[in-house]
Amino acid sequence: MTDLPDDIEQLKAMLVAKEALLHDKEEEISALKNHVQLLIEQLNLSQSKRFAAQSEKVTKGTFNEAEQQDALPSAPKARRQTGRKPLPADLEREVHTHTLNTPYCACCDVPLHACGKEVSETLKIVPQRVSVIRHERTKYACRQCEQTAETSQVVTAPKPASMIPKSLGSPEAFAAVVTAKYVDALPLYRQVDMLNRAGIDISRATLANWCVQLGSKVDVIIDTMKAQLASEPLICADETTVQVLKEADRKAQSTSYMWVYRSGEFTDHPVVIYDYQPSRAGACVRAFLGDYQGYLLSDGYSAYDTVDGVTQAACMAHVRRKFTDAQKASPSKKAGKPEKALTFINKLYGIERRGKHLSVEARQQLRQQESLPLLNDFKRWLDSMHVLPKGALGQAITYAKNQWPKLLTYLEDGRISIDNNVTERDIRPFATGRKNWMFSTSVGGAKASANLYSLVMTCRANDINP
Repeated sequence: MTDLPDDIEQLKAMLVAKEALLHDKEEEISALKNHVQLLIEQLNLSQSKRFAAQSEKVTKGTFNEAEQQDALPSAPKARRQTGRKPLPADLEREVHTHTLNTPYCACCDVPLHACGKEVSETLKIVPQRVSVIRHERTKYACRQCEQTAETSQVVTAPKPASMIPKSLGSPEAFAAVVTAKYVDALPLYRQVDMLNRAGIDISRATLANWCVQLGSKVDVIIDTMKAQLASEPLICADETTVQVLKEADRKAQSTSYMWVYRSGEFTDHPVVIYDYQPSRAGACVRAFLGDYQGYLLSDGYSAYDTVDGVTQAACMAHVRRKFTDAQKASPSKKAGKPEKALTFINKLYGIERRGKHLSVEARQQLRQQESLPLLNDFKRWLDSMHVLPKGALGQAITYAKNQWPKLLTYLEDGRISIDNNVTERDIRPFATGRKNWMFSTSVGGAKASANLYSLVMTCRANDINP
């Protein structure tokens, strides 16, 4: 047992020192607990991203007591039709008629007569149907000149112009290669293999040259699309990485970016523009938008905040994604704070589903009447939360509060979406294709790819077969 001094002042000093030591120990324990909690969250989130389903849908039954208060009687669901869907009527059909060799009755042994037909259809696929267009150009000469003049002129009938003069490809071949690469994410070397199976010997370099030349020759179309996009009240934006091997003053391992701009979700004839840039700086988006005046819908990336003259709108799907990660990272499997936030967001999306087919004015009125009070409740709940700032839930709450003014922008105009998912869907084919072709060889190739992606994605957005 420690000997205690008889002096009161010494005892007080020892007590103060013990209290200070205890306080330091408590702070150290608290910091260790927080660190352990962060590590557990990171482990749970890592395992969830690796093994679990990646859906962001809210689990049915979450906070049912809150859901039931606002529940409205729903219309009876239409009975789902079952069975096989008919094949498209515009497909070419070859009819095979099947008859009996000896149509006699099995019991009476008298001839049978035809009393109808039973029809069924099967799908026939002829892979990579390849044919040749033979151009026979008639030549013309003058009989009179042949007899009287020193020289005789021969006139040849012209053939249709080609986007790549003296090329082996036809417009149909160009469209097939571009669609396979930029829509179906089929690399050129695989297309070469498919052509080889049909007996066609075309090198990968030839197909790559086609894509580069075609992409560089549609600038006039892309410029017209950009002009149309700039005239719209809303532009959605997003960006993703791309690698270019041969770029001046840059290493082959440097990261470049493909920026994507598109019309709003509720536009009748949307435009999708891909724009290659060597960086992710704000100057890239400023250069593209120029003096655009309107709404800009994007994620929380700071480069978009550097654009003057636009009204910023944020993406609720990114907020939902943060809380979904917090839900997955939570050590507790019981419904808690992340589920409460997701319930708020799920109700907001429920209102959007009901307003999807309304007019612009009616959609805005619905949002003011129902979404605004719900958002106010959500904000009060966010402000009341006191959680670990560096934890997944803390980061989700901080992100939502930082983006809050932009998250309310969609209430101002019925033409603005609650999220930027429509742009993410248009950037996904590029991300999928990038896994196959990995990189672009040159800047020219990257810019040509941007133009061709712009064409085929605009086609897809307008339900046009590219």
